[in-house]
Amino acid sequence: MSNLIKLQNGSAVIVADDSWQIVRLPAGEAEVKKQAGKVVQFRLTGVEAATAEQIAATAVPASGKVVLPLSVFIARRAEFESRLAAGEVGVWLETCELVETLAEAQADLNVFPLIAVFIERFADGRAYSSASLLRSRFGYRNELRAFGDVLRDQLFFMKRCGFDAYQIRADRSASDAIASLGDFSEPYQAAVVIDQPVWRRHARG
Repeated sequence: MSNLIKLQNGSAVIVADDSWQIVRLPAGEAEVKKQAGKVVQFRLTGVEAATAEQIAATAVPASGKVVLPLSVFIARRAEFESRLAAGEVGVWLETCELVETLAEAQADLNVFPLIAVFIERFADGRAYSSASLLRSRFGYRNELRAFGDVLRDQLFFMKRCGFDAYQIRADRSASDAIASLGDFSEPYQAAVVIDQPVWRRHARG
């Protein structure tokens, strides 16, 4: 069964068939970084997500809709111009990559039918900031998908930041996760999807 959930006309549905192929970088050597003598659990913001060798070696299907790593799209963009114009190219960012880097490479982000953010570990909250920036500062209006270590308890908050598609981790149930979007009926704070806090949305009696 599919583990992809999308928001469609205000309702969340499990999508059986996904036409997008997510292109992944070939494996590289993991660099261990330390700060104050402790191992850093996440890649630091702004570091290079891939080496030139990984980018060159990334295999991209010759046809169909593809979601490219940001580094591959930027370095090999000339290969994909016709497919980009045909609406067959999306991009995905790692949480260490800046949304501004994508915006510098492509001024109009709405040429991408899909932008995705890869969540390496659920505890890394930078994906929420990326989604919020894409929706609010850069005006992205198309599908914004979270994939990777995406779990039930994240969905409600991901929706508030602007995500409207969620690829649930393979070992978890999408049917269970979809129910979490209704966990809270009335959020207190403003967010991307609700631009006013609760005290402005409701008049006191």
